[in-house]
Amino acid sequence: MRPPVKLDKFKAYNERAMKMKKDPQLFISHSSLYNALFICLQQNGGITPFFVNRRILMSYSNIASTATYHKCIKKLVELGYISYSPSYHPIKGSLISWQEEIA
Repeated sequence: MRPPVKLDKFKAYNERAMKMKKDPQLFISHSSLYNALFICLQQNGGITPFFVNRRILMSYSNIASTATYHKCIKKLVELGYISYSPSYHPIKGSLISWQEEIA
């Protein structure tokens, strides 16, 4: 595991948002989840990796279905936007690493 990194969060956000806008594989649910992850990154002081709670992310992103949430997380990982390590711990949450560069 890499050491924590403080990102230039707004630059990284803008770069990823522009890439997502052009990606035909992504839908509004992916963008909503991405925005929810950005909120959590901000709440962590811009330091990645950070822990997230599925319930909170679903609330922030207005995703009602657990299946949709998991499909979106999986796609964001597959495309290199994030790294995701599920914890299955009800309080600690899963670990997200915001990729510094996207393929």
